[in-house]
Amino acid sequence: MNYIAGDLRDQLALVGYSLVSGGLVVGSGGNLSARSPGADEIWVTAAGTWLDRLDRPDFLRVLIGTGEVVPTQPSDYEPEPDPDGPVAVPTSELALHLATYRARPDVNAVLHLHPQLAVLLDAIDEPIRLITTDHAFYLRRVARTPFHQPGSLELAEVAGQAAADGTNCVLLARHGCSVMADTVELAHKRALYLEEAARLTFRAVAAGVTDRLPDLPEPVIAS
Repeated sequence: MNYIAGDLRDQLALVGYSLVSGGLVVGSGGNLSARSPGADEIWVTAAGTWLDRLDRPDFLRVLIGTGEVVPTQPSDYEPEPDPDGPVAVPTSELALHLATYRARPDVNAVLHLHPQLAVLLDAIDEPIRLITTDHAFYLRRVARTPFHQPGSLELAEVAGQAAADGTNCVLLARHGCSVMADTVELAHKRALYLEEAARLTFRAVAAGVTDRLPDLPEPVIAS
């Protein structure tokens, strides 16, 4: 199946459904955002949304520069939000998304997720290995950051700083990760390959053979 085209919210909804159904995250285990190239605003998931049940009313439009929520028109939604439902507010990790876009003008999609094995390996101080050439091509490197309270400005700051040098996969201690790209599709692929690399690393740890697991040759990672 070709990747879904058109509205960024539909693309992000596909990401959420795919990641939950594939067992990478559960329930509300993360938040998603995207923008059109060069745009000064993003679509970002609302607080409390289930990643595998996203629809257009589950996203809010937010200005990158100020963090202000932009009022939407009925034409922005299909289906329309429930007028009697609760007022939606952006995810508690909005600051993390905004800090990443501000640090990386080339980024058009940010997936903040809580992948199980990647977080576990980081918690036991086990670096995720880039084992296959797919890992090298899509991930390049994986940055690790110290613990900061979820939803805090400190967390947003370290996440943005870790991505500023071009790193596209950032682990946030005891919390999750941020994966980014210039398209939603590529960010989606990176999220999948990050957890695959974590899964293979975990198997090597369980088998007690990490000392026999060499790094990929540098020319492969740099190519």
